[in-house]
Amino acid sequence: ASRISLKSLYRHRSVPIRLLGLSLPATIGLGALVGLAVFEEISWVEAAVIAAILAPTDAALGASVLADKTVPLSVRQSLNVESGLNDGVSLPAVLFFACFLNLTHQSGEVNWLLFATLQLTLGPLAGLLVGWIGGRLIGAAAANGWITETFQGVAAMALAVIAFAAAEMVGGNGFIAAFACGLVYGNLHVGYSHFLHEFTETESEVLSHLTFFLFGLVVLPGALANVTPEVVLYGFLSLTVVRMAPVALSMIGSGFHWPTLGFLGWFGPRGLASLLFALLILEDLSVESAERIETIVAITVLMSILLHGLTAAPLSRRYGAWASRCTTDKCPENRSVDFSHASDTKAQSAT
Repeated sequence: ASRISLKSLYRHRSVPIRLLGLSLPATIGLGALVGLAVFEEISWVEAAVIAAILAPTDAALGASVLADKTVPLSVRQSLNVESGLNDGVSLPAVLFFACFLNLTHQSGEVNWLLFATLQLTLGPLAGLLVGWIGGRLIGAAAANGWITETFQGVAAMALAVIAFAAAEMVGGNGFIAAFACGLVYGNLHVGYSHFLHEFTETESEVLSHLTFFLFGLVVLPGALANVTPEVVLYGFLSLTVVRMAPVALSMIGSGFHWPTLGFLGWFGPRGLASLLFALLILEDLSVESAERIETIVAITVLMSILLHGLTAAPLSRRYGAWASRCTTDKCPENRSVDFSHASDTKAQSAT
């Protein structure tokens, strides 16, 4: 979240708004309908929970797409921003629908409306407060020479932990709090956020691979033991029709060509966010469908790892070759768009 410039995002808001404001809700709705059609014994709320869990994308599984310079920058940035923001947008829907599935807190039943309200209000407030105060303290320490560059990164990363803990202590959601904290910290304290990026670049890669390793070691064996043809069918539809149709519809009027719509729609890999959301609610979910939800999510993530991992590099090269033959006037996707803080710096330098 700290990498995203709100100013740049606002200037080039068309595609992110389409992907997050139109495509994402449509993906959840279509995913729920597909779940009701594929599985015989499933309730609408359970189908909605599964669809909401599988809605966010994971750019880590499409790293070669984001790194391929032949792919237009606007497309790469759109996929990157979408994967960074749709976690926070999807989480309220996951929590909301999970509350209908008798979500429990500390082994006791809770009022779902009160629980959801606290999660979605106190979480962001805690994150905003920690991000603002923590950023000011780190900035003051750096300005006075009280902290080295290395420990600026350590201190900034610690803010995410503090925001998470503070939100959980007051009844808010820690994941939303950490995201809000990073968003505030990165936009109010741009001069100090690059140390956080440099510090976490390697650490995040190691932790991501460790998480996938544990997923294969702990979660996947049980999911494979319970897999059915219906689960595989739903996973395939979730990665294709459920993702690609809403993306194509949301881009009506954007001027993007069909190759771009197909590229944006296909590269919506499911990964860490879906696994975290599943573990987040399954820990406190007192329903018989918990095992089925875990199996569907795990198998869909496994299919995404294989299918998106195998197709990322070759399809990126093929799409990049098509884009290079299309002039900027005829291809709006070739326009230079940057949602990061770097674009703000370039704009200021040009001015």
